Amino acid sequence: MKILAAILFLIILYSLGSALYYMYKDGSNSTRMVRSLSIRIGVSILLFVIMMAYSWFNM
Repeated sequence: MKILAAILFLIILYSLGSALYYMYKDGSNSTRMVRSLSIRIGVSILLFVIMMAYSWFNM
């Protein structure tokens, strides 16, 4: 579980960094920035749900 949480956290950080990069490279109207931030939100929600299930089932 700890390895999965660490991997998902690294994916979240990578997505956030790529959104920052696209914001500076493409400007504020970047669709790549929006897509990257959407991925970050989705992975964050997934990590939260997995951690809640882990806590709920006392694994």
